[in-house]
Amino acid sequence: MAVALKRSTFLGLAGAALFGGRAAAQSVAGNRMNQRKIPSSGEMLPVVGCGTWRTFDVGGKSADRAPLAEVLKVMFDSGGSVIDSSPMYGAAEGVVGDLLAAAGTRDKAFIATKVWTSGRDNGIAQMKKSMALLKTDRLDLMQIHNLVDWRVHLPTLRAWKTEGRIRYLGVTHYTQSAHEELEAVLRAEKWDFVQINYALDDRAVERRLLPAAAERGTAVIVNQPFGGGGLLRKLSGRKLPAWAAEIGCTSWAQILLKFVLANAALLKRMVAEVGA
Repeated sequence: MAVALKRSTFLGLAGAALFGGRAAAQSVAGNRMNQRKIPSSGEMLPVVGCGTWRTFDVGGKSADRAPLAEVLKVMFDSGGSVIDSSPMYGAAEGVVGDLLAAAGTRDKAFIATKVWTSGRDNGIAQMKKSMALLKTDRLDLMQIHNLVDWRVHLPTLRAWKTEGRIRYLGVTHYTQSAHEELEAVLRAEKWDFVQINYALDDRAVERRLLPAAAERGTAVIVNQPFGGGGLLRKLSGRKLPAWAAEIGCTSWAQILLKFVLANAALLKRMVAEVGA
């Protein structure tokens, strides 16, 4: 696959989205990470977070955990806060909980995890276990993973939000075949967050899901902005375009992140080109 971005289009959109455009990110002091508002509350949240699938599914050896502790430290030092996990991700929740406790940085983290099981009682038990593993009595975001038994879990999430056990509730899915159902769920119920796949080579969510989220005032968490790593590998051997420096990019990873963020802020104006 060949990827082509029109320079003028990308510069205008990425610049507006990432460097102070009114519809886009707001930066904090110094070189710290830009932030955007959560539509349902107005709370500001950093635009880049840390996923934990596979990478945080490690054992107890310090050699395995030390690099992950450094990842979290760099993120916090840069003004980031969001950590996204799931019971589906093996040992990841427990590793995150241990690392935050060891560093004393729970107060710096916006912890998001998921319920991924069927049945009300099973869901409650799983969410309680996640809290124990993450070493917290209050989660920032609980998401219903891949729409699994969402009608059953949603009343529990609403009750937990009212009780203060969770701050926000959301829903996720990662396959294009589920987009129609996910859109219907977004329009039928009120959600604080939706998590979906989105990348330069995976833009199906632009058609209906991103507009639906904007219309419903639902914050979007983007999963796999590098195409699950495949897109980044395809681009890794290519020279950066000459205009990359003009938008402050020194790597393909930065360009791909800025593409995603520009789209999130300017849904109706983005015209990035993907050539096959």
